[in-house]
Amino acid sequence: MDGDRVEIDGGIMEGGGQILRVSTALSCVLGLPLRVRRIRAGRSQPGLRPQHLSGLEIVRDLCDGKLNGGEIGSTEITFTPGKIKGGTHIADTKTAGSVCLLMQVAMPCVLFAASPSELHLKGGTNAEMAPQIDYTVMVFKPIVEKFNFTFNCDIKRRGYYPQGGGEVVVQMSPVKELTPINLTERGTVTKIYGRAFVAGALPIKLAKDMSAAAVRCIRREIRDLYINIQPVREPDDQAVGTGSGIIIVAETSTGCLLAGSSLGKRGKNADKVGIEAAEMLLQNLKHGGTVDDSLQDQLIIFMALAKGVSRVKSGPITLHTQTAIHFAEQLTKAKFTVTKSEEEDTSNDTYIIECQGMGMINSNL
Repeated sequence: MDGDRVEIDGGIMEGGGQILRVSTALSCVLGLPLRVRRIRAGRSQPGLRPQHLSGLEIVRDLCDGKLNGGEIGSTEITFTPGKIKGGTHIADTKTAGSVCLLMQVAMPCVLFAASPSELHLKGGTNAEMAPQIDYTVMVFKPIVEKFNFTFNCDIKRRGYYPQGGGEVVVQMSPVKELTPINLTERGTVTKIYGRAFVAGALPIKLAKDMSAAAVRCIRREIRDLYINIQPVREPDDQAVGTGSGIIIVAETSTGCLLAGSSLGKRGKNADKVGIEAAEMLLQNLKHGGTVDDSLQDQLIIFMALAKGVSRVKSGPITLHTQTAIHFAEQLTKAKFTVTKSEEEDTSNDTYIIECQGMGMINSNL
């Protein structure tokens, strides 16, 4: 069997967990045996971290696959996928490792399962270096569902750095195939809304301060829109640990959703958290694309699997997106092209990501 394994170099380009997520998800969907070497080679702690290992384990369990080298710190794994079956599965990082990153690796797999799936994902819901669960529900979900599937995401408990302890339940039914998307018209911003949250030992005043600072910052650029950022204190029975943060979403006349977010941490001023999120949102609005920097790379795997041509207009292409495209092309027959957008307004740094998808058909249905 080893002669037919696809060889993946986990140390190139973005060089992190994303290479593992894209390649193991595609390996599972396409039934391709895989070897990934030099996992996270350039990072300060190379090899698998707890959340990467949980991601690999859930994919293995989803398809009764075989995983070798699945230990913390391992820099090489081999994975041999089986048939994707659906059912109930649990993945627990046992740390504040992101549940959203677990969702990223599992979701393409369960779309091509034989029956509906229920995933119990445990870890951090609002973690650094990963999308917050609020982003996944408010931005990722409505946009990715344009590929012609739906999922339900129930936040049972929130969990924060350092101990995690959050839990999200995702329910999804398989599809026969994915339809392509065309997100090339930004339209105008029609509303801006969001939530600023505190949990555990933190007072609601911090959430109000984050919200107010964010509104002030956005007001300098956008004067005539009502901005509704709700300050929230997470109920104690629905949150583990102490945490705070904010997410702000801009919705446009064509249904685009772009966001900015930030997390609080000890010693970081609440105003600064709010301003960071507001500046990130304004930056994402400035480039004129239909997706923000965080969504860009998350759509690549679905574009690759869909049938037909998908087109997405984005701001500058991130290294994460370049990496996702590289490995999607290596593993599928999808073909991507990225071209500078022909805009009247030359100040906009926008690009069109186009993909001729491979047209994956779910043979389990």
